[in-house]
Amino acid sequence: MNVLQTHIGALKLERPGIVASGIMDETGDSMARMFGLGAGAAVTKSIGSERREGHRNPSFIEIPYGYVNAMGLPNPGIEGFEEEMRTAAKAGTVIGSIFGSSAKEFSELAVRMEAYGASAVELNLSCPHAKGYGIEMGTDTNTVRSIVSSVKDSVKIPVYAKLTPNTHLLTEIGKAVQDAGGDGIVAINTLKAMVIAPEVAMPVLSNKFGGLSGPAVKPVGVRAIYDLRASLDIPLIGVGGICGWRDAAEYIMAGASAFQVGSALGKDINVFKKINSGLERFMKEFGYSSIKKMVGAAHE
Repeated sequence: MNVLQTHIGALKLERPGIVASGIMDETGDSMARMFGLGAGAAVTKSIGSERREGHRNPSFIEIPYGYVNAMGLPNPGIEGFEEEMRTAAKAGTVIGSIFGSSAKEFSELAVRMEAYGASAVELNLSCPHAKGYGIEMGTDTNTVRSIVSSVKDSVKIPVYAKLTPNTHLLTEIGKAVQDAGGDGIVAINTLKAMVIAPEVAMPVLSNKFGGLSGPAVKPVGVRAIYDLRASLDIPLIGVGGICGWRDAAEYIMAGASAFQVGSALGKDINVFKKINSGLERFMKEFGYSSIKKMVGAAHE
């Protein structure tokens, strides 16, 4: 019996760990490699309608307990990503991350991702450093409801919305996703952040502001999942600062049916294998026969 098997609505995973959007997901081969290293699925980098260069360097900096980045959603455009998607989809479960400036654009991108072999789509409604996209759309309940509803009407695969922690309306936005028929919520994206170089009295990043990721954000992410679990009925995917099995267990017990790992891959490419083995040991010791039995345990 595979105790790590889990379901995110209609999507079944043999392992609960997913490669988060933005790392080890630029090519089909890199995503296929992650399946072999213990990931249950992989989310692509966020893809838009047209090729986008992103922000100029410096766009990334390591700080104690994490990273701050302002990549600016660089990507080859949906047509340029077809080959990578098809390669990855042959090797495992791929979730296509997409961003757009309207419900219509999101829907068109989702249709293409489904055609390329995506098992689900993740709507990037939470990027904090790309003007006109992400957080600027994902903090308005009416806009979120419209986008999710439009995408749901356009594809047959599950639709997940990735939400931002940079709002006091997180649960209200989550309810908008649920009301629109969304199949699940991914939380959280990065926290809006800034780093200044005192020697030159200037922001380090060319965009001035960026997104904080890594261990520093984990307690915020766990709290977000806990709050969403208390308010919603649809499945949740936890992300933010997961580096080991204990971090993953916190998210699961807060209410997540699966979890994503991003920044930790920059330190250890074998992190999924270590998380999987650690979770299995913990589950055996404490009598959890499945991931489902652990989901939301902290609410009980």
